[in-house]
Amino acid sequence: MRILRLIVRHSLFAVSLAALLALQAPLQAAAQSHNAPQSRKKTAPAAPRPTTLSSLEPVRLEVESSHNPLGIDFPQPRLSWKLSARNATDRGLAQTAYRILVASTPALLTSNQGDLWDSGKVITSDNLNVRYQGESLFSAQTCYWKVAVWDENDHLSAWSSPARWTTAILHSKEWSAKWIAAAPDGPPSKQPLEHRGTFGSYPKPLPIFRHDFAVDKPVNQAIVFVSGMGQYELHLNGQLVTDTVLNPGWTDYRKTVLYNSYDLTRLLKQGNNAFGILLGNGMYNVEGTKGRYTKFIGSYGQPKVILQLQLDFADGTSATILSDNSWKTAPGPITYSSTYGGEDYDARREQADWDTPGFDDSTWAQALEVGGPGGQLVSQMLPSITVQKVYTPRQATEPTPGSIVYDLGQNISGWPEIRVHGPRGSIITLIAGELLDKDGLVSQHSANASPESANRFTYTLRGLGVETWRPRFSYWGFRYVQVDGASRTPSPDKPAIVFVRGQFLHAAAPVVGHFSTSNVLFQRIHTLIDMAILSNMVSVLTDCPHREKLGWLEQTHLAGASILYNYDAAQLYGKMAHDMRDSQLKDGMVPAIAPEYVAFVDDTGKSTAFRDSPEWGSASILSPWTAYTFYGNRTILADNYKTMVSYARYLHGRLQNGMLTYGLGDWYDIGPNPPGNSQLTSQGMTATATFYEDLIALARIATILGKDSDAAAFRKEADSIRYSINTHLLNGQAGLYDRDSQTANAMPLALGLVPNAQQQQVLDHLVADIRKHDDHVTAGDIGFHYVVRALTDLGRSDVLNDMLQRTDSPSYGFQLQNGATTLTEAWDTNPDSSQNHFMLGHAEEWFYRGLAGIDFDLSRPAPESIIIQPSLVSGTNDAAATYDSVLGTIATSWRRTGKRVRMDVTIPPGASATVYIPAGDDKSILESGKPLADVKEIQIVSSEGATKCIVASGHYHFDFSE
Repeated sequence: MRILRLIVRHSLFAVSLAALLALQAPLQAAAQSHNAPQSRKKTAPAAPRPTTLSSLEPVRLEVESSHNPLGIDFPQPRLSWKLSARNATDRGLAQTAYRILVASTPALLTSNQGDLWDSGKVITSDNLNVRYQGESLFSAQTCYWKVAVWDENDHLSAWSSPARWTTAILHSKEWSAKWIAAAPDGPPSKQPLEHRGTFGSYPKPLPIFRHDFAVDKPVNQAIVFVSGMGQYELHLNGQLVTDTVLNPGWTDYRKTVLYNSYDLTRLLKQGNNAFGILLGNGMYNVEGTKGRYTKFIGSYGQPKVILQLQLDFADGTSATILSDNSWKTAPGPITYSSTYGGEDYDARREQADWDTPGFDDSTWAQALEVGGPGGQLVSQMLPSITVQKVYTPRQATEPTPGSIVYDLGQNISGWPEIRVHGPRGSIITLIAGELLDKDGLVSQHSANASPESANRFTYTLRGLGVETWRPRFSYWGFRYVQVDGASRTPSPDKPAIVFVRGQFLHAAAPVVGHFSTSNVLFQRIHTLIDMAILSNMVSVLTDCPHREKLGWLEQTHLAGASILYNYDAAQLYGKMAHDMRDSQLKDGMVPAIAPEYVAFVDDTGKSTAFRDSPEWGSASILSPWTAYTFYGNRTILADNYKTMVSYARYLHGRLQNGMLTYGLGDWYDIGPNPPGNSQLTSQGMTATATFYEDLIALARIATILGKDSDAAAFRKEADSIRYSINTHLLNGQAGLYDRDSQTANAMPLALGLVPNAQQQQVLDHLVADIRKHDDHVTAGDIGFHYVVRALTDLGRSDVLNDMLQRTDSPSYGFQLQNGATTLTEAWDTNPDSSQNHFMLGHAEEWFYRGLAGIDFDLSRPAPESIIIQPSLVSGTNDAAATYDSVLGTIATSWRRTGKRVRMDVTIPPGASATVYIPAGDDKSILESGKPLADVKEIQIVSSEGATKCIVASGHYHFDFSE
């Protein structure tokens, strides 16, 4: 672009924009470092000074991407904070130094004594991922901390509000508790294989456990560490310890077992106390039971539990309460539980006060000490799964006598909750599903279940007044709930329903993004995609919340931006990367699902395309890289680098004539046949282009990690793969790739594979194919991501706009018109497919990055880390988005009124941004009523199609003619 002028003036604080950019550059570099203490200058501790001149305040302190976390098992956790302007109108603000205090008590911290760590004044703009470097920490220790910062004029802020973290069990040798179970362990089982296993009769009721213990003196702190296989519910003195559910998170239990940490200080009593634990099967023990649906059959072993309570007393002494053979066990009221088949509960089997001290457990059996699942115990650092919303029915019908169908009005992941009263021993059956059949009854066909192989929840009444129940360890995807065996009105021989509700479960990942527009269709599409994302966000990103519930990996990188612009999933992405490390085979292959609960192999044991497909396995490289671009955390790259390199070597070994020609390809694209394997694009196109993307990412990762020779080797191989693709698949004369499909042309454009001379031709072919299909998509699970990227990056948001405006099949609008409330697996809402999949939700990325114009990528140096470039498309008169990034809140909004456009932009303190104002003549642009050239904090770089500026932090209000 042509450089028109470069403006460098003094800011409000007599700091030039160039100087501010120099201050901010280390912040971006720090985002790309693990801790980089060598880049910081440390001075002697400074006493607090008057803060009236400080422009900044440190806020929202986090440890390992969490606020006041409990259960940190890193001896040197990463500390971060954000910056807030004391005066909202200030611009060009930057941190130049910080001081951190970490204390062992709140009183010491209040008196500014960092007995655990006083960093002193550290000269740096870094406020991300600062490694704790104080005294050695011990398990179950609570640390209290705060931070103060110096601004661009070396003015010291006030101390932040205090924060804290509590460590988990830091060393495996400190586990003294034993795994306990109700029966001896059986022989170890092998990994489940698809379509293998035996269906049997109903298993025994699931066990419950209890243990009385005494606390004979005042307690300062009580932290319990607990894990139950496959899921557990922990009670203390008759109360639930937590409102979180489906604990612990799913893993490959032979390699990693997650445990949870809870603060019980306020629940404990001086005197007698009692633990109670219920166990469920989860993904740990998936049994085949006749009449109940299951995706696969396989087990890591019988249900079991381990618990260790650390008691720290007021007199300075400590004690532990451990699970061992002194605990008692009995069969519980859950008579059947399967993550796929549902759950049965017999309230007549409940034992009153079983989880309270003094209960007579003389008839209970002694718990047995057994072996663990085999995996290393690791503290769970994930957003907890909770009931996020409760849906009440919009209507109820009775299509056949004795069957009442409730419509919640929204497809969700979760479980039904009922309140009933009626005769003892009455059985109520709940059948939940996404769709209704022709008779108005609930159908589970979209989840591959059927009346002969069903998911269902049953409740047997105890017959004592009003009873409220919901499942504990099994959830499902549903909109409708069919109730059999009850009536809506009181009856002497049948239970009466008080209410039926749907509890929406998902991981409580913090919301960091908001998108809005007056375009009603776009807003509804945003909600459609968002609800599908949430429905599949648990301790993995599932494909669907019913049929499979498996962590299919392609969506973690392809839909990464769609997820991460909306939710803080830093911890979830770290955990999923760990899952991929655990699932990697010895030859380097990464299976398509992680954890790999079932191996998709043929009759000879050879991996099928559902197990080994480059577009899926490449998540082991591209998923951590995607997380890095949003969070700047070098740790996720370093921890997974060996896995990445091993997988790249595996793919290299599969090359034939420089190409990869196997895998699922562009799954679920739209061709002449029913959806499934790619129809319009060759496997060679998607697989090899994905490998090229892997190599480019690996070259950048290796550079960040200081592995320069590796980076050079990856760049060299990437060049070779690019040459192979263009040799085998590019028709240079026609300017098209492969079979001229949307996917075939979009992938090379998005990934930079196209020679400069052919780029416009290839783009024209992509657009022509979309126009040929009347602005409809034909790309599938893999390709649509690249269609969105290519059209957004190459300035053709107008084409995406036209595609998203469609309401006939195939389109998002068609799904909405056909009653979908979550994104469906197939573009045409095929009832044979899942009605709750987010794999095609890539329009969400365009809403943020294209329409609203927030393009965030910490792998780019400042001021390119934040690019603001909205798309003023026809048919839409406004759009707004905010993204609460690790650097702070970024916001954009634009509104068209006649021929004038108002555009507001917010850049967080400590950052700078590149802003494109869609007006070619910068002289006509006003900012807060001033000509653009007169604004101190803005550099005009060029005007060519749009006016490109570099802006310092602050709020900006642009007004211009379109």
